[in-house]
Amino acid sequence: MAPLVNQQDLEFLLNDVFSAEALTKFPRYADYDQEAFTSVLDTARRIAETHFLPHNAKADAHEPQFDGAKVTTIPEVKTAWQHYADSGLLSARHGYDEGGMQLPALISMACNAYFMAANPATAAYPFLTSAAANVIHAFGSEAQKQRFLEPMFSGRFAGTMALTEPDVGSSLGDLTTKAVAHGDGSYRLKGQKMYISGGDQDITENIVHLVLARIEGAPTGVKGISMFIVPKLLVDEQGNCTSENDVKLAGLLHKMGYRGTTSTVLSFGEQDACVGYLVGEAGKGLSYMFKMMNEARVGVGLGAAMIGYRGYLESLAYAKDRPQGRSIANRDPASKPVAIIQHADVKRMLLQQKAYVEGSLALCLLAARLVDEHEAGDNADSGILLDLLTPVVKSYPSFYGPRANDLAIQVLGGAGYIREYPVEQCFRDNRLNPIHEGTHGIQGLDLLGRKLWQHEGKGLKLLLERIQITLHAAAKAPELQEVVALYQSALKPFMTTTVELGQALLGNKAEGTLANASVYLDIMGKYVVGWLWIEMVEKALLNAEHLSQEFVQGKLQAARYFMRWELPEAELHLKRLQAADDTFMATEPEWL
Repeated sequence: MAPLVNQQDLEFLLNDVFSAEALTKFPRYADYDQEAFTSVLDTARRIAETHFLPHNAKADAHEPQFDGAKVTTIPEVKTAWQHYADSGLLSARHGYDEGGMQLPALISMACNAYFMAANPATAAYPFLTSAAANVIHAFGSEAQKQRFLEPMFSGRFAGTMALTEPDVGSSLGDLTTKAVAHGDGSYRLKGQKMYISGGDQDITENIVHLVLARIEGAPTGVKGISMFIVPKLLVDEQGNCTSENDVKLAGLLHKMGYRGTTSTVLSFGEQDACVGYLVGEAGKGLSYMFKMMNEARVGVGLGAAMIGYRGYLESLAYAKDRPQGRSIANRDPASKPVAIIQHADVKRMLLQQKAYVEGSLALCLLAARLVDEHEAGDNADSGILLDLLTPVVKSYPSFYGPRANDLAIQVLGGAGYIREYPVEQCFRDNRLNPIHEGTHGIQGLDLLGRKLWQHEGKGLKLLLERIQITLHAAAKAPELQEVVALYQSALKPFMTTTVELGQALLGNKAEGTLANASVYLDIMGKYVVGWLWIEMVEKALLNAEHLSQEFVQGKLQAARYFMRWELPEAELHLKRLQAADDTFMATEPEWL
């Protein structure tokens, strides 16, 4: 079995590209050094390899079961959860005074990379719990924090977010779950939610649901949405479970991937006794949930990157060991077959995967670095840039990660689509990520319709400043002349088109412009990842003395591929956007 990640690549990204040790200059991380970071990462890798990876296929083959009364998962899931909780990683990002590790987001993200590569389905439980706890930490009352955070951080309670309703989907402004004030500070909720990952399970003592609902009498639309803490079991002030809440599992949903994570339909208030606690102010629920959703969107991007990465490494190992065929120049049938990695088309598929997954991992780690700069470094500009890039961080890996897995299957040929090899499960697992936490269409509308123009377009200006710094440094290296020239020539039409789209949005062409928003999202993803490839190669050449020659040359060749093959595709789409192509907008439903 191939490793979960190329260790040299991960260390290179952390140390040479994103300067992890420089984070120790921030007061919050002053107690850390390179050795301490390495120790935390080694612990995460050991737990992932020992307790998550071995049951990945088993959890896929033996989905959670619901007998009408309780849910049952395979026992290895609970064991993995406990090891994760015991490591302190559930609260790793929080302060020492809260029982956390004050770990930088960059290192935390790298730790999570191991778990997502090893077993994304089991990893979903702690990741959702951490995200839910972070929302309570940010917006909950002191009483709510005291009651729920310690059990969540210690692993006694898990967490979920309950947004989607059967008849509403992603249109959250239309949700119908209602909340009625009870007179004692609590509320009674009534409604149904579906596609709730981790909504029921047997691995923790309790589950804390963060539920979006509309308080009775609140206005329609998103402004009337509030957030509530709704525990599966009611909890006293000391954090002890007392009795069942009126939260019922209506059934499990059966997915093509992530089968080890329960996907549930939950009914709240069938007996009119579902107790919920308002988080923060009424009417601000969606803005609170976006903290969790944005964190989850970056997490989805990381998951997609690492599932793609896992498939890439599996297909690479297979291609090196699988003898088949001979070179086109060799006509001697008596000669020994060569490993398939010698064939140009196999090299093509492997190089494409490398470009997608290593670029995606770099993109996710960039997001984590921006979190550290913003939060620990008190840098507002980094927060603005992170906000702009979040749709890209979610969508680029979740589009190209599955493409990488598709190529991995193709490299293995007939072995690729049988379950004896892990790449077919990788593909099924990863295919969910383009939908998780908002589809490409939703992310595209968010980017083109809103994020680009916030703060008077400052996010894009900040991005361009960083790109120019990279291009200036890379231009000094003779090996990068072609790469830099190709990127620079492609960057101008991207900026020209962006300005034109902004002007169209201000006029009367907004609907037609946003019709192609997902295409613009894909284009921007290519330009951002293309920039990161130049950044990676420039840093690889600069630090070549402690990197293997093969590693440096591999980075350079992947960057060449990206500029020669991927960016030209983006330029073709730019021409369509410049022409205000209405192919999709003008299509009538009756024609389909």
